[in-house]
Amino acid sequence: MKFVFNKLNAILLIAAILVTIVGYIIMGTGDKTISPILLIIAYVILFPAAIIAGTKTDKKEDK
Repeated sequence: MKFVFNKLNAILLIAAILVTIVGYIIMGTGDKTISPILLIIAYVILFPAAIIAGTKTDKKEDK
């Protein structure tokens, strides 16, 4: 079994987790402007990008 995630996926996933944590920390301080923007970026852009990026497999390698 081949692991389909590569280094790019791991970096994007770590970035998404960090942005999410920072967004919730900022939300806890009471800021209602920056935190939703960070959370939207994390959930709508970074997490899907971490899943999709670099997962294209070559059919010749599967044989």
